[in-house]
This record gives sequence, C-alpha cells and structure tokens, in this order.
Amino acid sequence: MQIQSIYCFQGRNIYSHKPVVRMIVDIGIYESGPTKDIPGFNKRLLENFPEIAEHTCGVGYAGGFGERLLEGTYMGHVAEHLILELQNRLGYHVNHGKTRQIGNTSKYYVIYEYINEAFAVECGKKAVEILKAFAGGTEINVKNIISYLKKLALETDMGPSTKAIYKEAVKRGIPVTRIGSSLLRLGYGKGVRTLQASLTDSSSCIAVDMVSDKQLTKKILTDNNIPVPYGVVAQTLEEAVESSKKVGFPLVIKPLDSNQGKGVTVDIRSEEMIEEAFQEARKYSKKVMVERYISGKDYRVLVVGGRVSAVSERRPPQVVGEGTRTVEELVERENQNPLRGEDHEKPLTYIKLDDIAQKCLQGQGLLLKSVPAAGQVVKLRQNGNISTGGTAKNCTENIHPKNAKYAIAAARALGLDVAGIDFSSEDISIPIDMNSGAIIEVNAAPGLRMHLYPSEGQSVNVAGDILDMLYPDSNWSIPVVAVTGTNGKTTTTRLIRHTLALTGLTVGMTSTSGIYIGSECIQRGDTTGPVSAGMVLANKKVEAAVLETARGGIIRKGLGYDMADVAVLVNISDDHLGIDGINSLEDLAMTKALVVEAIKPEGYAVLNADDAMTPFIMGRVRSRVIMFGKSLSNPLLKKHLKNTENIGIYVKENYIWVIKSGKKEPIVSLDDIPITYGGLVDCNIENSLAAVSALIGLNIPAEDIKKGMNTFRPDIELNPGRFNLFDMGAFKVMIDYSHNIAGYSAVIKFMQKMKAKRLVAIVGMPGDRMDANIKEVGELCGRSFEKIYIKEDKDLRGRKRGEVAALFESGILGAGYKKENIEKILSETEALEKAMLDAQPGDLIALFYEELDPAVQMIGKFKKELDEVNHVLESSLKDIDSIKTRSGSVLFNDIIGKPDMVEFREL
Repeated sequence: MQIQSIYCFQGRNIYSHKPVVRMIVDIGIYESGPTKDIPGFNKRLLENFPEIAEHTCGVGYAGGFGERLLEGTYMGHVAEHLILELQNRLGYHVNHGKTRQIGNTSKYYVIYEYINEAFAVECGKKAVEILKAFAGGTEINVKNIISYLKKLALETDMGPSTKAIYKEAVKRGIPVTRIGSSLLRLGYGKGVRTLQASLTDSSSCIAVDMVSDKQLTKKILTDNNIPVPYGVVAQTLEEAVESSKKVGFPLVIKPLDSNQGKGVTVDIRSEEMIEEAFQEARKYSKKVMVERYISGKDYRVLVVGGRVSAVSERRPPQVVGEGTRTVEELVERENQNPLRGEDHEKPLTYIKLDDIAQKCLQGQGLLLKSVPAAGQVVKLRQNGNISTGGTAKNCTENIHPKNAKYAIAAARALGLDVAGIDFSSEDISIPIDMNSGAIIEVNAAPGLRMHLYPSEGQSVNVAGDILDMLYPDSNWSIPVVAVTGTNGKTTTTRLIRHTLALTGLTVGMTSTSGIYIGSECIQRGDTTGPVSAGMVLANKKVEAAVLETARGGIIRKGLGYDMADVAVLVNISDDHLGIDGINSLEDLAMTKALVVEAIKPEGYAVLNADDAMTPFIMGRVRSRVIMFGKSLSNPLLKKHLKNTENIGIYVKENYIWVIKSGKKEPIVSLDDIPITYGGLVDCNIENSLAAVSALIGLNIPAEDIKKGMNTFRPDIELNPGRFNLFDMGAFKVMIDYSHNIAGYSAVIKFMQKMKAKRLVAIVGMPGDRMDANIKEVGELCGRSFEKIYIKEDKDLRGRKRGEVAALFESGILGAGYKKENIEKILSETEALEKAMLDAQPGDLIALFYEELDPAVQMIGKFKKELDEVNHVLESSLKDIDSIKTRSGSVLFNDIIGKPDMVEFREL
C-alpha cells in the first residue's frame, strides 16, 4: 500500500466546492478483497478509533461506515474515513470525502476535505502508515502519532487573531486567501487588502518600529499630553540602579522592545530586586526600561479605525487554595479546563510552572509543594497576558469616554489603524488622570483572543470591526467574469475585456495569449489556469477581471477564484476526450460546469441555447441564467423566456436583440460587428451573443455594448490568432487557432462563403488528441480543400515525429482525396512559406497554427518582399513605357534582351 501522489486544491474544484486533498493510493495486495477478510483489521481499527464507526458514509445516517466495515469495504475507502477521523480528533470539523477506483487497477483517488493544508497532508500519510500496520499485524504507536499530529497542527494552524478575521471574511463573502502562517489577502483587484494577524497594510513600517521602541512611544504620547509613567532607558546594571533613584520605587523593569509580557518584572520595591529583574529583561533586549510602577488593574483597550472596539481587564493566572491540594495540584486541575490548551490552540493557554511562576510564588511565601489555605488566591504571574495563562473580563461598556479619547489619541499619534493600548488603572470607568493611572504600553499587532473569548462577559466581534474599517463601503471585490467552453472562449473573453475597457475600467484578463493588466501584457503564453487568475485578482490596479478558464486548469488545480459575478459557457463539443479522465461529452460538461456553478447568487450564468449540452448543464446552475441563441424560435430559449423575469439574447433580421422583463430592445447590427465579417462567421456571431449576454449581466449600458462590438476588430492587435485575414495582393492568408472538429468546421464554413477561386490549408492538430479525432478532421479537410499542406506542432505531446501527420494523411485520403494534392512539410513556418510561394491568384490559404508570432512574422516578411518586388516591377514597367514612348519598340527590345538590367522573381 503506497501513496503515489498528493495534491491540495485550495479553492473550488471538480471534486468539491470546498478545499480538498486528492491522494492517489495504490492499495496493492489489499485490492484482492475487503478489509473484513483481513484477520484482526476491523478490531484494531475500532479499538483505536471507535468514533469512526459512527461516520455517516454514503448511507446518510450515523453509523453507516460501521455497517460498511462489517459488510466489507476496501482499503482506499477506509483510508478516506481514517483521514477525516484524524482531522476531527484534533479539532478540525471536516466530513466531506470520496474514494474512486482508477479504472480496473489497484489505484484509488482518495479525496478528503481539509482546513489546515500542511496538517491534512500529514494526516493522509499517517493514515496509510496506520492502516498498513493494522493490516500487516505489526506494532504501531497510535498515541505517538496523535501527539505528533497535534504538535504539527499547532505549528501550522492560523493563530486566533488571523483565524477570527479569516472566518469573519468567509461569513461576509469576502474572498480570503491564506498566503502565510498569519498573513491573509482579502478581496480582489482594487479591493485587495493584506493583514498579518491584526496588523493591516495601512500601518507603515515607521509606525510599527516606533511602537516597538517603548521609550520613543512614551515620548510621542507625552508630546500629545497623554498620561504615561515616567521612565529611563538603561544599558547596564549600574545605569539601572542609578535610574531607579530618579524614577523612584515601586518600579517596573522591562525590555525596551519585546512583547507578550516577556522579561517584565513589576512592583520592584528595593535595590536588591533590581539586578534579577535587569538580567531577566536583558534576555529579550540589549536595552531595558526602568519605569515608575503604576498600581492598578491591567486593561487592554483595542482601538480600530479611530474608535474603541473592545476593552478587557487582563488578570494574571491564578488558583484558589482549598486547604488540601498543593499549588502544583491546583494548577494541574486548572489546566484540565477544556478551554485551555497549548499556545493559541484554545481560548485560554495552559498555566506554566516555570522559573517566572516560581519566583512569583516565592514573593508570596509559597513553593510548588505548598498547600494554600482555603480561599487563598495564589498568583502565578505578575502580568495578565493571555499567552502566559492569564484570563480576561470584558469591560467594553465600562470605559470612561475620556479614557477612550486617550486610547484613540495614542493610536492616532503613533499612526496605527489597529492598536492595543494598555492601561494601568484602579478602575477604567474613571479618567486615568483622576486616579493616578496611565497608558503603559502600545501594541501594533494586538492579539484579539481576549476579546473574542473572555473568561467573563460577552464576546466582542472585533474581527468584524476590523473588516468594517477595511471595507466601509463593502468594496472588497470587483466585477469578475469567467469564460469557458470548447471553442470561442478566447474571442469571447477578449471581446468582453475590450468593451469593459472602453467604459474606463482597468481590466485584468487571462487568456491563451497571456495575462493583461489594462493594455499591458505582463506574461505571455497560455495563461488560462488558476495561478494566472490569482495573479490578476491580486493586482490592485485591476477594476474588473475577465478570466478565460480552460479545462486543464480546472481538472488539475481547480478554480483560481471563489465566485464570479458572471460566468459564460460558450459551448461543449468533442475535444480533449481521452485526456485526464475525460472520456465523454458528459464528462467534459461536468468539468466545465464548475465555472457556472461558482457564481454569486445575484450573478448570472450565460448559457448557449443552441448547444446540445445546455439542458445537462442547467441542472447544475444555482444562480440566475441569461440564455442566448441565434433564433428566438429555439425551443430551449422560448421555454427560458416564458418566465418574464428571465433575460434572453438572440438574432433577428441581422440584429442582436435583448429581451428583458418582457421588453425587446435591439443592441447592434451584425454588419457592424467586424469579427462576424458582415455575418459570415457563424461562430463569431455565437461569440458576440455570449459577450453581449455577459455585459448585460454586468449591467453595462446598451450604448457601451454597441460601441465595444463595433470597435473590436479581427486583427492581430485586438484578436490575435482568431480569423485574422492578410491581404497579400493576388491571394489571401487567414490564420486561426482551431484544433478540433468544431473549430475546423467553423473556419471552413467561413472560407466557403468567401468565394475564393481555390481553398488551401496548412493543417495539424495537437498530439494529445485521440487518433479518431485527428482522422475525423483529416476527412473534413479532404472534403473541403483543393490543396493541403500537413504540418506538425513542435510540442508533440507524447507522439513520435511524423505520427500525427500520418494520421492526418490517412483521414484526408479516406475522403477520396488525391495524394498528389497533399504535401507534408512538418515545420509550420516552412509549410506556410511554401504555401505562399505556390499560391495562385484568388487563393485563400488557411493556417491552423500552433505558434502565432512566427507565423505572423513569416507573413509580414513575405508581404514586405512581395511589395518590394511589385515596386521594382512597377518602376521598371514605367521606365519601359517611357522609353517606348520616346524611342520606339526597337530600343525596348534591346533593353529586355539584357537580363542584368531587370530582376525577376518567381511568385
């Protein structure tokens, strides 16, 4: 039993709309029978993981998996449930999983939901270890594995502040991506904000540096008339002793730049205590602060966006004596509190009986083995930090308005939009300048745990306050359009982007030709996967995103966004079958349907009424639908429009019309859409309908849509590689990226309408297509072209050189084509050059290209040479006419009899 691969889908994917891990496991010899036939297997599994029997499994009720174990199930299925159980045991509430056999092999896809990626991957590995041991009858220490996983979870999980903001963002529908242990990216495009725990991207490095310097902080607060305790910085023990005389007892000695109460000693009342406190502070900083001790309670005031969000009284960890138990025993019992855990694992942290705790006990005349009297309060720390075992009481409603003003002024003076202001005061409801209180510290990345999980009082949704500050107008997103389908998605994507750009928006686009931000291409190549989509959505310049979304990226990595405002499925046709487990049109439709499933409830799915797979797709759509078709008589479109709330787009009398709320309105004439060539290119009529539908779904005004359709040209600048026509004078060349039967059919249909004297083609297909598909396209070409050049892609995609060309030739000849009209030139550019050299007047040559730029360069170079030759000939003929006029035909005959005087080139 071996794991062959593990991949984590971070967003919506073909297996689930939740993040999942896909693990391929070869169960080897255990494929021969169910696990109930393995001696002792079920017994060991249930002894160590009794809760697993209560999993619902596929039957839909608790205990279903226990029944499956007794009936007999296979090792891959057991692995799925054990992985889920390991995650649940350690606090991650996940329940989604699937197990699927790969063909007739012993390999299985094991799919399981996760929350913590690194932890979930390790759960998969450990589950396989455990199952191998249980099945093989070997020893394995499950307790050690659980301990290891618990430690890993603590190391890799988000901290409580980060997690609270993450959950609140998800609750509000704000796109959120974890890009580091405590680093979150929120929103899309111009709405992107970045946080590290509670520290936002608005706080400057200078502000954070200032706050980390306690002496500088005190100076700034003092300059702003905010009460702070008097203090002096010391670098040596001697300086600290001398400073104590200036400051006066009682003292606080603390590191100049540390956090979480590390190295802090309070209530120092004699010179004898200074040395030890100084040495403790020096563990965390080269410089220490010797400061006047302000007696009173420890309050944390959280300021968010210029207002007080929450106030907590922090209490040091303590236990209460019973007269029978030792301090050590009392602490052990308190640590069994289910609210306590390691570090940030739970609302409270375990109380540690370390050196600091023991010194605190000594100050109270106690040891770890001492038995406190009944009712005696025993403090175990001098500070109330939650991270060292302290507790918190919510006092938000109690803060005096003047203290709130001091806190807000302190945050503003230090340039912080989120700040934790620490007050020492006998009572936060009394102004600190009236009870000898003071602000003793300011924190630039304050922990939120004490406000979220107070030991006493109501929780405060401080994460919500932070998000309200970041997005006061709920402007966290931008319009997102996703476009998928088999043919036409690139043109549709470009057409939508072009129109949106005309409205003044900076549009980010992913496409087969590259990633574009505005008019700039920031990365060339096929960028139709989720990584490219993520790059666009993370760019703060982007005001709208149009994302071409291809099958391969969906299968391998899922979607690169959460939910779109509009998603377009142009069509589904026979392409990529036999690749990545896609063996039928239904499989392909299921894959691409993910795009129209992931739409905001108020958004639109744009579907093609003329496509045979649309009824199948519609069953998976949960948003509103805009349907387009070439005729209002289409039965599916007519049915859709029976509901007058629905929107339909169609063609009538050579115009694109919209019907909305029962009202019909013309949008644009097909004659005015350049990419349709006056209505001759059927597939571009379809693409225009799809684009118009998407733009209407975005509420773009009809006049702007018309302008976009009118100005989008079928040229290399706006729609490179799609029905691009080049006039070479005596003949024409067209280049197009068609690489399947539907694409070839569309191009051929257009060429036949062009009334050329002869149709010529340079043909090829990607090597990963099925033999039958390549032959089918070959047969179509054999029925359509007078002259055919067969080339091959540079990227053979697993084929041998010449293999695809041979399949093509077989298909062409199968259509009864004459072999003498076929030429094999495997180099694409060489085949193109030969076709142009052989061109006859009136020819229309189609190149079904693999690489656009070399083809365009070849055409440009050829055209330039052709123009130069024509210019020479025209000049020569003018000279000859002049000579004939002046000197008669005798001199003309003498000149043309001298070949060195006139250069000729065969065309």
